[in-house]
Amino acid sequence: MKLETERLVLKEIDESNVEDILKIRSNEVINQFVRRNSPKNNYDALQFVLTIKERTRNNETFYWGISLKDQPNLIGTICLWKFSEDRKVAEVGYELLPDYHRKGIMSEALSAVLNFGFNDLHLQEIVAMTNKFNENSKGILLKHDFILEEEREDEGFPDNLVFSLRK
Repeated sequence: MKLETERLVLKEIDESNVEDILKIRSNEVINQFVRRNSPKNNYDALQFVLTIKERTRNNETFYWGISLKDQPNLIGTICLWKFSEDRKVAEVGYELLPDYHRKGIMSEALSAVLNFGFNDLHLQEIVAMTNKFNENSKGILLKHDFILEEEREDEGFPDNLVFSLRK
């Protein structure tokens, strides 16, 4: 499922994206706000790609690599995942290489994914979890009319804030 915006192509990832995925998911700036096992090498990144392909095939996730229209390399990723049992709620997740921060790229990608989620998947709510110190992420969510849900917690991640956007 490919999505396009004015400047971006959001496309499914595959084995050809292993080096880009390694670069994105092992980036220290990105990972200061994310608790995960980062890939250490191409093999680890390949395992991640294969896992995502499987979860996409099983309709557990919609996962896109983000690239500029004039460049084949991925500069980030964005996904809808953690669907509720009734498929009315999903979580959005995203990451972008620091060289591309503050250029409106993630905002553009997020707009396309929100549109897809609400209009194609007929979601009623999209939630986002972000680290309380990640000012860029909090800013983009507020810009897109997400509301901070102060009473909700991201279980197991006490430093995260929960934001939601309802249709």
